[in-house]
Amino acid sequence: MTNGCNKLDVYDWLSQMDLPANYKPFNIIEVRFKGSRKEFFVNQDNLYLEMGELVAVESSTGGYDLGHVSLTGELVRLQLKKNRVNEDSVAKKVYRKATHADFDKWQLAKDLEWETMHQARTFALELGLSMKISDVDFQGDKTKATFYYTAEGRVDFRELIKKMAETFRIRIEMRQIGMRQEASRLGGIGSCGRELCCSTWLTEFKTVSTSAARYQNLSLNTLKLAGQCGKLKCCLNYELDSYMDALKDIPNNVEKLETVKGPAYLQKTDIFKRLMWFAYPRDENWVPLHIEQVKEIQILNKEGKKPEDLKVMMADILPKEMSVEYDYENVVGQDSLTRLDETKKKKRSTNRNKQRPKKTTSSNTKQEEKSVNRPLPKEKTKKPTAETKIKAETTPDGEKKVQKRNKRRFNPKNRKASEQNKKENG
Repeated sequence: MTNGCNKLDVYDWLSQMDLPANYKPFNIIEVRFKGSRKEFFVNQDNLYLEMGELVAVESSTGGYDLGHVSLTGELVRLQLKKNRVNEDSVAKKVYRKATHADFDKWQLAKDLEWETMHQARTFALELGLSMKISDVDFQGDKTKATFYYTAEGRVDFRELIKKMAETFRIRIEMRQIGMRQEASRLGGIGSCGRELCCSTWLTEFKTVSTSAARYQNLSLNTLKLAGQCGKLKCCLNYELDSYMDALKDIPNNVEKLETVKGPAYLQKTDIFKRLMWFAYPRDENWVPLHIEQVKEIQILNKEGKKPEDLKVMMADILPKEMSVEYDYENVVGQDSLTRLDETKKKKRSTNRNKQRPKKTTSSNTKQEEKSVNRPLPKEKTKKPTAETKIKAETTPDGEKKVQKRNKRRFNPKNRKASEQNKKENG
């Protein structure tokens, strides 16, 4: 059960219609179980049942099973015809509506499914069986369990059934399913971001081949073309018919076109634009041509004639087909490919004292008039250079300063204090 489109849900479009007075309701109902399993049962006691109601029905191996009513009335008759089932062949009965005791027992059985599946997997690994147990379905009365598994070939699981019967104390049925049935039972999210088609609405699995990808000009990459089941995706068949209709007008056997310049080989085909791209050897520029033009050149080649150059014929196509006009504007500015690259930071100029050129605008003239009345800034004192230091030391006052400084440097007390500081610091 999912919140999206569920293939088990059915819409009863006859529910709002008034039935005749002498009408006898159809006594067969459709019941759905876990997974995509649906079966038909006879309502002999003529119980009033509605869609979605939980009922106790007869099982194939004895006991009873619980399921939800999915369809009643005349629509069941149409469903029998669709599935090619005769009314007389339906023999299983509806026992009763499910009680609270039936529901509690059924809920306990469903809670055991996860643990039993993992225990069965460990048993299969211990016995060395090449099989994968994917799901377990308990019966409503908790007396039988059906194990669904996938395997490449036949598997001898007689010892596995003995082990499981001893541990679980129930009747066991092993049922082999395919990879696609396993994906439909388990469900999941596809590469498109939506729920899997096989687990939501797809009921029939059609064969999918790699030719479907070739007709649609898709790259034959198995990782991209395969789904979660490991097989080719079912959605490859959805648009195949439209591609097949479009390919009817496109010529098949076109590998190269003979021209005076040389042979031009086919590179790509745009099916819906009806364009075919050709390229000369050792030339990187591709030449697009219409399908009608390609057919004309084929006829000329059969007659032994060759056109001069394909680029002359391309000139008629480029202004029509190749020029694309977009009906939107780039407001955000995120269309550039280099928007995420690191912009190179400009180095700031170290000469800050350089005068900037003044702008001759009306607003700047007003600012200049105001700046005239302001006081001039004080001149900054320049740092003394080496020449100024020598001149200062040659003066008598400077010689006295140098002598005092040398006494401080060469004083033995100051030396010992500096050596102790050096030892302490490191």
